[in-house]
Amino acid sequence: MASPSSRVRVAVVGTGGIVTGNHLTALRAHAERTELVAAVDVDSGRLRAFREAADAAGMAGVRGYDSLGAMLAEDRPDLVLIGTPPSLHREQTVAALEAGAWVWCEKPLCLSLAEFDAISAAEEASGAYAAAVAQHRYGSGAVHARELIAGGELGAPLVAHCQTTWYRDSAYYEVPWRGRWASEGGGPTMGHGIHQYDLLLHLLGDWSEIRAMAGRLVHDVESEDVSAAVVRFAGGAVATVVNSVLSPDEVSRIRVDCAEATVELTHLYGHRNEDWVYTPRPGLDDDGRLAAWRTPASDLPSSHAAQLGVLLDAYARGVRPPGSGPDARRTIEFAAALYKSAFTGRPVLAGEIVPGDPFHEAMHGNHPEWSPAR
Repeated sequence: MASPSSRVRVAVVGTGGIVTGNHLTALRAHAERTELVAAVDVDSGRLRAFREAADAAGMAGVRGYDSLGAMLAEDRPDLVLIGTPPSLHREQTVAALEAGAWVWCEKPLCLSLAEFDAISAAEEASGAYAAAVAQHRYGSGAVHARELIAGGELGAPLVAHCQTTWYRDSAYYEVPWRGRWASEGGGPTMGHGIHQYDLLLHLLGDWSEIRAMAGRLVHDVESEDVSAAVVRFAGGAVATVVNSVLSPDEVSRIRVDCAEATVELTHLYGHRNEDWVYTPRPGLDDDGRLAAWRTPASDLPSSHAAQLGVLLDAYARGVRPPGSGPDARRTIEFAAALYKSAFTGRPVLAGEIVPGDPFHEAMHGNHPEWSPAR
């Protein structure tokens, strides 16, 4: 690990839009703490464009590679940011961990619980950590809401709703890896709604049971294009979770009804404090609590930059970062359980998907109507 006084040496893997946009912006926001030293991409033109963008952003001298292995051997980065298609995440994350680097990987971190367990084994062997990008947790509004809920300020959580209803046309699925189990791991449950239900889990904690349905209603793809679930949380709250790419009126929404107030977030791809609304229960006297609920100390938008700051703090302390380990596994297990319930038609309990269960190996669980061999 780099010394506390030095900047963290960073490499990026994959130089498409998500890295050139979000990751490069995040690194620029933390320029005093990071040094971008290398970039990897098999597409030489895309790599060249990224290096030019990095140079324009004040990060000159980024070395380019077409091989992750060569980059890891020659540059020995402290932190690797991965923004490649999902099917590459597990292999690239493990390689970086084995080289002693920490990893910050775009969602989903991996395509199955089996892949997650391989990442966990690499973490344990190397002493490095791998975190998933989950930027919606890190805006000041989300931090504030979690503190209020966890501290009991809003009363016990009772009912919740989590909605990712977006729209994707047929052209979206012309990208070869989209909509396929082997390359994307699933449909909107894995590729779109994961941000919102990850935030829901972050707010409410462990889940205990899922009952779900899924459908392939419009798109000619292997995976689903809509899913819906009813979820019971360990604390007793009951929630609905809907993931869709069929919805012309696009919205991302989380609502949690607690005993003393409802907290609601409505946005699309990112949020600020103003996107969080608190409604007290009828008859509740406003003794100053409502103003405190609505007014976090700062207004930090949810963003890659916000999460990277937290990750760098953990790196400096040498501790496991949020969004890694059991915290990240809970989100992947939630997706696997949703698919298992939808495809088998029965409820799934937390902890029941273990090695030997087909849904541990793949999100489709080799279910006849949904596996690639259908």
